[in-house]
Amino acid sequence: MKKAMILAAGKGERMRPLTDSLPKPLLEVGGKPLIVWHIEKLARAGFIDIVINMAHLGNLIPQALGDGSKWGVKLHFSDEQNEGALESAGGIVKALPLLGNEPFLVVNGDVWCDYEFDSAFELGDGLLAHLILVPNPEHNTKGDFALSKGMISGDGKSRYTFSGIGYYSPNLFKWLEYGKRGLGDLLRDTMLHDAVGGELYSGIWRDIGTPQRLAEINESIKT
Repeated sequence: MKKAMILAAGKGERMRPLTDSLPKPLLEVGGKPLIVWHIEKLARAGFIDIVINMAHLGNLIPQALGDGSKWGVKLHFSDEQNEGALESAGGIVKALPLLGNEPFLVVNGDVWCDYEFDSAFELGDGLLAHLILVPNPEHNTKGDFALSKGMISGDGKSRYTFSGIGYYSPNLFKWLEYGKRGLGDLLRDTMLHDAVGGELYSGIWRDIGTPQRLAEINESIKT
């Protein structure tokens, strides 16, 4: 697995006014843009090609990052500025020609974590996705999905939060029509066919969705 995608097209409404002049993935944590943390970790893990989708103030992203040679990777940009953000699944569908025919990793551009990406990861037989779940944060106490014996379902007593990190087969997306589409409903439909595996990660993970959360993670890094 040599390809990964960073979802970076969201408008970041909850992060305003910081995102009025800057895409959310370019906001800094510890003096470094959020998206650079991901690129550095992906490069260390052996990923070679990294696709980044962009919409809101999108041109600022390639201007800030260049072609990826600084980190020893090749960056590819999937431009959604004309149509507006296509949401997670829609963005992946548009980027499929860049992602190819082999499984790939996807990570939300607005999370910060110490999870180590794994370029050697292999999806199990019959699986179309493998999701990384985390303990529920204060802003999502009810969780998203249930986990049992390495399989993820939409219902269950112990529910955890989807981290925004997942390994996917292109077959999950290749039959979808082009256009705006969220990832949650697609995953829930796929879970009905026992095709979504997963694991619980208990390390450091933060959803940097508001100015307060951004300030909190920056403060914790200082200490």
